Amino acid sequence: MNDERASQAGSIAFAGALGALAGAALAGHRGARAAGAGAALGAVALGAGEAVARARQRPGEIPALWQRIAVSGAMAAPLGWLAGRSAGPLAVGTVSGAVAGALGLRPQKVALGPVVGAAVGAAATARPLPAAAVASAAVVTYRTLAALLFRDAQVSLLAEEVPAESLPFVVPREARSRYVGTGYVKELAETIGGTYTADAPDVGIVGSLDELAGPDFDPAGTHPLVREFYEHTARFELDIVPEWRTWVRPGYLLYRTLLARPLGQANVPMNQREAQRGVRGRIDTIVPDLPDATAVRGWIRSFSDTDEPIYVGIYTTYRHGDRGYVSVGFPLPHASFTATLAPYARPGGGLVLTSESDLDHPGHYLTYVDPGSRDLTALAVHGFAERLDVYVEDGALRAEHAFSVFGLPFLVLRYTMTRKTR
Repeated sequence: MNDERASQAGSIAFAGALGALAGAALAGHRGARAAGAGAALGAVALGAGEAVARARQRPGEIPALWQRIAVSGAMAAPLGWLAGRSAGPLAVGTVSGAVAGALGLRPQKVALGPVVGAAVGAAATARPLPAAAVASAAVVTYRTLAALLFRDAQVSLLAEEVPAESLPFVVPREARSRYVGTGYVKELAETIGGTYTADAPDVGIVGSLDELAGPDFDPAGTHPLVREFYEHTARFELDIVPEWRTWVRPGYLLYRTLLARPLGQANVPMNQREAQRGVRGRIDTIVPDLPDATAVRGWIRSFSDTDEPIYVGIYTTYRHGDRGYVSVGFPLPHASFTATLAPYARPGGGLVLTSESDLDHPGHYLTYVDPGSRDLTALAVHGFAERLDVYVEDGALRAEHAFSVFGLPFLVLRYTMTRKTR
């Protein structure tokens, strides 16, 4: 209870400080005295709003939408003030709306943001307003319209500070530094103990396909080559052909430059020319010292020429009811992004793993891992979906890994898997 009160007090204090900064930016064009009054008013208004929102917040909910919109508008004000020193209202409004739209992720929101921002900026040009007010108004207007037009939740709070055992579909393996990289499993072994093996021979991303048996998947009907790939992944090398949809390329290039490469995680090849550098796959393992502990299998894919990381995924299986599932955790700094996939049989002995399911567990989850208690705070990421289809065609082992967001396909990774010759 004391920790909860301390957390609420910290949130209210942060909101008050943000409100003060916004109030000063909004009123600063009228002089120092007005800026001081604006800061005081902003601190009281946003701090009080945060207190009310937190008091009304129910377990499993994120703070109220109206307060989140107010906070985003407050954050935009000082940034707009800075931008206004070298840009006019139209540019400030358009950029503010575009940034807010981009944070919405959904393509429709990305397109809506700059349109709303430009409209607010044009209106501010006709009746001159300070840049801080333009930026704040653009963000608040955009977020209000987006909330009215797109009512299905993009993200929902699934659990807050709960033991890992209560979320079996989450892989609670975080990175303890700002960089994940190909050495992640080795660093994890130094933290949790156990016997670490780099590039373990003849191991698979799952121990046995029998662990995935259920009403929609009978492992006995799986093609021997598909089973071998999953149970002995280290025997195979992969050729990859990425197919990006045109509309997502600019956003992905920005994400890759600013986040993926500095993070050493989720750095998918941009095109076939880049993929021709070659992809190296290896599985690092940790065998725990305690008999009841779970072994760690980390499938690490990197570019062959530089060992620059592409993906670092921790693969696990578990059973719930009469079904088995695959959960893949992608470590992030103090967090993990988990894809939990349900297995389905494919004609011809193939296997489909997908997050598109009416079952409760499949989906995508962004989870913060408390470094002290190891408790989890998890968000369910709605709208993001993936499907991995592994099959044999004309004697060759192939896979298609398709991704979509809000029903819009944006990437297909096509793989050809062949046994290593050495």
